Amino acid sequence: MQALAISAAVTFVWLGMVLAISFLEAPLKFRAPGVTTKIGLGIGRLVFRALNTVETVLAAVLLSVLAVETAVVSGLPPAGAVTPAAIAVLTLAVQLAVVRPWLARRSDRILAGRDAPRSKGHHAYIVLEVVKVVALAVAGVTLMMS
Repeated sequence: MQALAISAAVTFVWLGMVLAISFLEAPLKFRAPGVTTKIGLGIGRLVFRALNTVETVLAAVLLSVLAVETAVVSGLPPAGAVTPAAIAVLTLAVQLAVVRPWLARRSDRILAGRDAPRSKGHHAYIVLEVVKVVALAVAGVTLMMS
């Protein structure tokens, strides 16, 4: 039972961080007075690198606690929580392995003073963030109800 509570807490901390950074900080920073595209990109790279690092740690903790729950404590965790948790972790993996490098190449060009076309990578990242938010919310609620 304690493992499920820890899993739920980790899931909701992760969810809160994604909501705060991706859906609040990221769009608002470009509205601040004096923030140019270069400054905004520089800030964004630092913030998202930190967020993704913490997300990776939280994903590892979540998977570890669910694995311990499965192997040692009380058998299988709720199936309704495992699938969305796995979706959140896989979504993060796609963001880190595919979308972030794509966005980094574009921001490198802009930070170097070159022109870069509008990026569809941001749209892909946002879609994946929405998928991750829904998956984390479902996993967290399911874990809380177990």
